Amino acid sequence: MAVDVFNDRGFEATSMEEVAGRLGVTKSAIYHHVPSKIELLRLALDRALDALFVVTEEPAAVTGPAIDRLEHVVRGSVRVLTAELPFVTQLLRVRGNSDVERAALERRRRFDRLVRDLVREAAREGSVRADVDPGVLGRLLFGTVNSLAEWYRPDGRLSAGELADALVAALFDGLRTR
Repeated sequence: MAVDVFNDRGFEATSMEEVAGRLGVTKSAIYHHVPSKIELLRLALDRALDALFVVTEEPAAVTGPAIDRLEHVVRGSVRVLTAELPFVTQLLRVRGNSDVERAALERRRRFDRLVRDLVREAAREGSVRADVDPGVLGRLLFGTVNSLAEWYRPDGRLSAGELADALVAALFDGLRTR
């Protein structure tokens, strides 16, 4: 996968020749399907972002108490991270060095705003601490989720569900009002 090479070497440092070599194909075979390396990056970033936004549209993310919807989005994000690990890893490394990266960062900011708004709504409902800024809480939640990309291994002892359970237990017990 091209994204694996990008993650190993960095997008800027990766040549199409290296991608082709890793895939065991010619550069012309790649160019038959995509016009450029930046298009490969766009496809990888969109795969991660599209999966995250699907979670925000699931029934459990749009109905019910805000705290339950927030928990669903966190669990779903862990599910996406574990299922799409190389793509999410690449997304987390984006710094805005191209139009494609800037567009991905803008989509990430939209996702962050959705989370922040859920935290705000949960605070208004009285199920989340109101003494901590919703933006900070959202960043802390997803900073924790995103940190999984650094150490989670699909062949490890925890399944995606067990990982989500542990994360939700640790984080949400600190968020909920008593």
